[in-house]
Amino acid sequence: MANRIIEPLNVITLLFICNYFYTGFATTRDTVHFLKPGDVVENDKPGLQIFCHSANLKYLIHMWRSLTMHLNINIDNYDLYNGKTPEEVRKKHDDNQRSWSINLFNTKKDNKLKISPFEDVCIGVHVYPLNLPKYTMSMTETRVDISALTLMLLGATIYWSARKLSGNSLFYYLVCIMLGITTSVIILVYFFSKFLLRGKMMYLVVATGWTMSFYLIQMLWENIQLIVIQYREWVTWYILLTSCISFVICYRFGPVTNVRTKKLIEWSLQIGGLITMYHSSYFREASSFCCILIILLYNFPIVIIQKGRRYW
Repeated sequence: MANRIIEPLNVITLLFICNYFYTGFATTRDTVHFLKPGDVVENDKPGLQIFCHSANLKYLIHMWRSLTMHLNINIDNYDLYNGKTPEEVRKKHDDNQRSWSINLFNTKKDNKLKISPFEDVCIGVHVYPLNLPKYTMSMTETRVDISALTLMLLGATIYWSARKLSGNSLFYYLVCIMLGITTSVIILVYFFSKFLLRGKMMYLVVATGWTMSFYLIQMLWENIQLIVIQYREWVTWYILLTSCISFVICYRFGPVTNVRTKKLIEWSLQIGGLITMYHSSYFREASSFCCILIILLYNFPIVIIQKGRRYW
């Protein structure tokens, strides 16, 4: 009887020792590569490989510049880690490899990793020895990121047109329909989770705490695109139905007529526009300056123009 109890303990101990030594072996073989735009690094070794980029100097002409790391790999069994230094990446990797819990330090797997050109960034790629670990990592530079420039213009337009939009009936109905669709999806997910997490599954979530809950939400969010593609007709009919219901409710109560309510909507739109402008560029100082500039031009246009003429 004692031998039967000792044997499983020996197996567990042996697995733990193997996992520990494998982690140490993998981390000793890691290599740090510093990339610049246009560089391509090919790797055929297992273990952790770290790819870093050193921060560039900040110039105003580089306000909408962005960098992208392209990972060309043919397998799915790999882990990604991000950090500002190689030591931070190694620490996240070691914490995951030495624990039996769910890997919460992993970066979302993506073949295109957009990074800031003005910060020190490191990406760690860990490939297990059982796979064929041949892959390449390259870096490309976008001098003017169209998506970032579009966000800046969109935020400025929202801020400048907030007063008109707060009293526009068409904008009111569009926003109400979008809020109705979003709220219905949240309610549907809530009831679905209550139905799913019953019995033993509920005890598992309670025992593991927020770790399992966060993992389930992350899996659902990552697979939402697949759900939309597979059940396209159902999703379309659901959006149409919720849009009609939201429109009927908004039409019943009518557009906003209270002056203070319109003012609150205007301020909310302006805050949203400023947040959009701030996050449109990795050059935070320049985007903050644009936010301050549009606030001054919106609130004190005549005074600024007159002072500018006097200075000139």
